[in-house]
Amino acid sequence: MTSNSHHTAGCAAPAFGALQGLRVIELGQLIAGPFCGQLMADHGAEVIKIEQPGEGDPMREWGRGKKVWWPVVARNKKSITLNLRVKAGQDMVKALATKADFLLENFRPGTMEKWGLGYEELAKINPRLIMIRVSGFGQTGPYAGRAGYGSIGEAMGGMRYLAGDPSTPPSRIGLSIGDSLAATFACLGALMALEWRHKTGRGQVVDSAIYEAVLAMMESTIPEYTEGGYIRERTGAILPKVAPSNVYPTTDGDLIIGANQDSVFRRLCEAMGRPELADDPRFSTHTARGEHQAELDALISQWTRTLSTTELMASMDQHGVPAGKIFRAPDMLEDPQYIARQSVVRVAHPEFHNLMMQNAFPKLSATPGEITWAGPALGAHNEEVYGGLLGLSAAEMANLRAQGVI
Repeated sequence: MTSNSHHTAGCAAPAFGALQGLRVIELGQLIAGPFCGQLMADHGAEVIKIEQPGEGDPMREWGRGKKVWWPVVARNKKSITLNLRVKAGQDMVKALATKADFLLENFRPGTMEKWGLGYEELAKINPRLIMIRVSGFGQTGPYAGRAGYGSIGEAMGGMRYLAGDPSTPPSRIGLSIGDSLAATFACLGALMALEWRHKTGRGQVVDSAIYEAVLAMMESTIPEYTEGGYIRERTGAILPKVAPSNVYPTTDGDLIIGANQDSVFRRLCEAMGRPELADDPRFSTHTARGEHQAELDALISQWTRTLSTTELMASMDQHGVPAGKIFRAPDMLEDPQYIARQSVVRVAHPEFHNLMMQNAFPKLSATPGEITWAGPALGAHNEEVYGGLLGLSAAEMANLRAQGVI
């Protein structure tokens, strides 16, 4: 990690986490870039988020029911306002870049260069700077200049085709997974680049494309086709030829059971009171169970329908068979595992008085991450950053405000 030498007393940096002492200037908006910033802020990096004066990140308006997405994605970050479309604003970014370890952006490729803020320009003033760039299609290639949302990357990366039931068109999984994956890979790349900087003293560009982040998750989809001509299709709740592994009905709901390994399947048969099934030629091996998957699932379902979800879960626990409820938010708040590990935490907020959200992950034994504040008000840290970090006078800041720069 870098030393705190470039962190002035006028701009308080976090005092927790493995990334403390590192500063990120976050440009861009929505999820694909800001989730990377959230991950870094969760572990102690000082993340200074730049937003358009008077407008802010559109995420401030997002949320189902109440507008509570911003408090999550901008937690632990500092908000400053700055107009990036004018030279004075661009000059301010350069000033901040001289005091930063990372600059994070998720604009359409070419935008930063248009503003005179491309990596070549920034590296001249701070050769140690690591520039994290998140986009739909990456910084190069024939599609680089296209607008690219997460949904497009999920489709191009292959995930959308496999999501859902075979009887329906390709589905969305209900989350902005493409954006979040690209942001996660961007964070991983940033820390790789930081390790390289330890060795060389120089920064570099981290180029994270949404479609490639999705592609990275596609397991053996490509070689299955190139070697065997096999194209994966939508399979709903099952893994083809892997059984039993499915969602099974109970008297009051359902439960996921995964018992496809031979020894685990034998324990499931004992729980069902049907130990003979483990030696039945239709089910005695992994391959045989795969060939008779539907038949086996029907047999198991006949049994699970006679038990409540709680009873079935207890039986699976007793017999050492992996099983789990399909959680929604209320289940998460009540679950003893969640509670024991503080997987969900309450965060103070001036408007939302019962604000709870997922904690900082992963858990580090010596330098755990934490959430010290929810997403801040627009421009809440202007005085601290412009006055403290950059040393601007009150008159200079007033002048910039009057010009619409901050």
